[in-house]
Amino acid sequence: MSKLNIFTKGFFSENAVFVLLLGLCPTLGVTTSAVNGLGMGLATTFVLVMSNIVVALIKNLIPDKVRIPVFIVVIASFVTIVELTMQAFLPDLFDALGLFIPLIVVNCLILGRAEAFASKNNILDSILDGLGMGFGFAMALGILGAVRELLGGLAVFGYKLADADGMLVFVLAPGAFLALGYLIAIMNKMNKKTT
Repeated sequence: MSKLNIFTKGFFSENAVFVLLLGLCPTLGVTTSAVNGLGMGLATTFVLVMSNIVVALIKNLIPDKVRIPVFIVVIASFVTIVELTMQAFLPDLFDALGLFIPLIVVNCLILGRAEAFASKNNILDSILDGLGMGFGFAMALGILGAVRELLGGLAVFGYKLADADGMLVFVLAPGAFLALGYLIAIMNKMNKKTT
């Protein structure tokens, strides 16, 4: 697989949210705005890239019996770094994301990439995979957050586009399911046109 394919698969063919349907808990929980979605996506990207690097470095040192627990400890270490950094430097975003930041530890996207890719490939490919899958995840959360914010409050990135009110359902939990469903349908239609 070429380096470009390793990087770009996370955006379209293996997008965690729109294709693989991974990490749906934070996807549905934090995407009430585009800023929250991008914030969670970038935090997840950092954890994904850093854990892929460490797993690729130590893969030959880990006995098979403790492979998954070791991966989880590595992931949890980087989540702690993200959580403390965000709490210190981005307190508003930290408050908005709340419990979903520590839940990055159990995001199946990160553990899945550590197990399926980083533990079997070199460091450079693992970095590219982490960046591609992470930025694809961030893109999906940002798009979903922007759509929900636009439909629910007629605003994008906090900027009000009209004085009218939007459809409240898109700010609430059912709106997350509706918006995600329509975005998945659009993505499937686009993928069928390109094949």
